[in-house]
Amino acid sequence: MNEKTNQTQLDHKRNYKPVIITISVVLIGAIAVLSGMPGVEDFDAFDVTLLPLFNAIFNSFTFVFLLCAFIAIRKRNIKVHRRFIYSAFVTTSLFLITYVAFHYLSPSTPYGGSGFMAGLYYFLLITHILLAAAIVPLALTTVARAWNMENARHRKIAHWTMPIWLYVSLSGVLVYIMISPYY
Repeated sequence: MNEKTNQTQLDHKRNYKPVIITISVVLIGAIAVLSGMPGVEDFDAFDVTLLPLFNAIFNSFTFVFLLCAFIAIRKRNIKVHRRFIYSAFVTTSLFLITYVAFHYLSPSTPYGGSGFMAGLYYFLLITHILLAAAIVPLALTTVARAWNMENARHRKIAHWTMPIWLYVSLSGVLVYIMISPYY
């Protein structure tokens, strides 16, 4: 019976790898292209400096949702864990929309601080950018393994995904707080 159940699960696994690779390449590529663009000239439909505030708000919610998901899974409440993870995906998606919109509409904002604060800002910014690029395929792979009921592999990668995603969402808020006076 157990062997038959395992074989049935193997037969129903989906291959999410092409979708994960496509989404990762498109998102990371689009963001890389946008970072080199000058922004839309004379855009005045609304104050684009509100978008980074929305970015920080969405990142804050993502951080809280991930913490709640972590607490839920530590308590072995899979249903609640799943809901908070899906909530984190929603707020991360909203972040991506406002992030892309801001970087499409506005030129890059230089950091105006100096000394220790500039070093801290650039450390946070660089680590945030690198780990944000890594979290895209990591988070997608982690959820795909959960969908495929590959629980051991899901837990193994989640041990990396959760702390990295928490850092990315928190460092995004800190970067916003540090650069917001220069918008």
